[in-house]
Amino acid sequence: MDLHALLESTLVGLGYELVELEMSNRGKMLRIYIDSPNGIKIEDCTLVSNHLSRLLAVELDYDYDRLEVSSPGLDRPLRKEADFIRFAGEKAQIKMRVPVNGQRNFIGVLQEVQEGLLKLEVDGTVLSLDLAAVEKARLIPNI
Repeated sequence: MDLHALLESTLVGLGYELVELEMSNRGKMLRIYIDSPNGIKIEDCTLVSNHLSRLLAVELDYDYDRLEVSSPGLDRPLRKEADFIRFAGEKAQIKMRVPVNGQRNFIGVLQEVQEGLLKLEVDGTVLSLDLAAVEKARLIPNI
């Protein structure tokens, strides 16, 4: 089992969602972003960090120097189809792998996902973007 899949299944069992896994310094530093419907508090990060420290040592014998567990923040990345559905009605910044109508970057309101197409309202016009062609997507905080 790969690290991402193990972390994802473990976190779901704890009631959290794995938003993102970052590895740097040749895999010696792990940064894990978690979320839950109730939001994330410092106690959640501590609980997950302690649990994952034991899991990585016992289950995987994974060699790392540093483990960080954090909330994804207000500008949360959107990765999975479920993320785009969950945050429908929110403003997001989308970067496409290939240009759509000569443009790769969009800012708009997430509408819905249907048959692999993301509906994004940009300046009163609803665009249909291929979800598989989204390179990066982040929420834009409403402050």
